[in-house]
Amino acid sequence: MSDKMTQWDERYDTADFVYGREPNAFLAGVSDLLPPGDVLCLAEGEGRNAVFLAKRGHRVLAVDSSAVGLAKAARLAEESGVRIETVTADLADFAIEPGRWDAIVSIFCHLPPAMRRALHRQVVQGLRPGGIFVLEAYTPAQLALRTGGPPTEELMMTLAGLREELAGLEFLQGREVERDVVEGRLHTGRGAVVQIVCRAAVGKNTDYHCRARRV
Repeated sequence: MSDKMTQWDERYDTADFVYGREPNAFLAGVSDLLPPGDVLCLAEGEGRNAVFLAKRGHRVLAVDSSAVGLAKAARLAEESGVRIETVTADLADFAIEPGRWDAIVSIFCHLPPAMRRALHRQVVQGLRPGGIFVLEAYTPAQLALRTGGPPTEELMMTLAGLREELAGLEFLQGREVERDVVEGRLHTGRGAVVQIVCRAAVGKNTDYHCRARRV
């Protein structure tokens, strides 16, 4: 990492966990749907979701642009008696290997539209057959609530937009809803969110699937 700290490094450079130590409530509520195996957590920050999934027996790779956040994630994992892998990378440059993941998790991962669409195309290809994608993000209605999230509508998501960006996946759950978000000091209050659970078709990426599991 360069000597200059990024915005996210500065946000995470504090003794407390700014988004809390407990997992995202939506992810925890649907975690039984995740197949056992390899899970990729996007924009994982301080590691609360990655550690939760590792406790459930998954092999977890946490990716984030902030080395400071991921250092706290590794520390949280150690304190919790589990192991996670971490990669410091900008999601604009991170390549999701096709057919590699049993599940991919994206919790409040807000990116510029072109970058988000490119990432979601990789998500569709990155899941193994039957793999699960879980996402929760703020919708444009969040701007009126002012309880966290990005400052502009273009960085937010809608269910209709996600259905287009994730074409090829089966939507098991999908809704826009308001809920009470209590996740650390930076995400506390009423939130307008979109929540989805998608599944890759069985038989999709069969060749990749065989190569990924070959020993």
